Amino acid sequence: MAVASAAETELPAVQVAEIPTAPVGERWIVRGIWTREGVGFIGGLPKVCKSWLGLDMAVSVASKTSCLGRFAIEDPGSALVYLAEDALPAVRERIAGICRHRSLALGALPLHVITAPSVRLDTAADQQRLAATLARLRPRLLLLDPLVRLHSLDENSSTEISALLGFLREMQRVHRVAVILVHHLGKRAGAQLGQALRGSGDLHAWADDNAFLVRHEGRLELTLEHRAAPAGEAIALRLASAADGGAVHLEVVDGDSSDVPADALPPIPLPDQILDALRRSDQPQSRGALRERLRVNNARLGDALTELEHQGRVVRTNDGWKLPRAGQPSLFDDRTDP
Repeated sequence: MAVASAAETELPAVQVAEIPTAPVGERWIVRGIWTREGVGFIGGLPKVCKSWLGLDMAVSVASKTSCLGRFAIEDPGSALVYLAEDALPAVRERIAGICRHRSLALGALPLHVITAPSVRLDTAADQQRLAATLARLRPRLLLLDPLVRLHSLDENSSTEISALLGFLREMQRVHRVAVILVHHLGKRAGAQLGQALRGSGDLHAWADDNAFLVRHEGRLELTLEHRAAPAGEAIALRLASAADGGAVHLEVVDGDSSDVPADALPPIPLPDQILDALRRSDQPQSRGALRERLRVNNARLGDALTELEHQGRVVRTNDGWKLPRAGQPSLFDDRTDP
């Protein structure tokens, strides 16, 4: 009788230091709005532009153009969307309008639309079909709109809904894709927005990122929530169009300033600041020069430089620190300088 090997009887495990670190600057897919390979919801009451926001994110990731005209794409790639409540010509028209607003060629956009009349992710057959589609297209972002049309489960039953959420989490991990579900908020007065998601509390607990759209005092506001990052203040939005009524798109409504408030974006990590400072300099930079420029503690700077050197992203010379190769674009291109 054959004896089972350890690989057949144990779960895989490694010592924590053996886990590779995430590349610097890749914590977001849409900076400040959605984390890289994050799962979660675009939530809101009916008719608050939830689908518009989801499509804006999908077009942005597929085209590497800033989401809502303000938020940079850090993990671009193809996108896959399914809008269960919209006819295919209407889906095309919405996406074409966003592309027209951004001067993008629709035919060159790597955005795919699931055309099945129905997708039921509580069935093994449709789970297998979605998994096969993700394996073939390898999108960076998957938008499913709305959740209620993807199953026939009792959303108030944690037992039933957790199985569906578990499948989507598995898809996220296997295919390394950000998963965005559009879902309705209930009418729980005074509830935290995440807790107001209609159905079981498992929905809110499952999410890495949430984007809630609510109308407040006559204006549309986007409120963000992240498991592992600060959220910032609410962002005012409006649905706009060209003079002829076409090119419909969501846009940020400016307040006193012409730019997004600084606290609407997460702080840029120190390693990214170092890399950008080196990109902007024609000469190697000494540690003292970097410390003065970045106004950072010497110990923190040293730790960050050591990590970047270990990753092969900076080189130490007799004259100071420099990049191993030139010509890399600035990480600050889509963020206003202080």
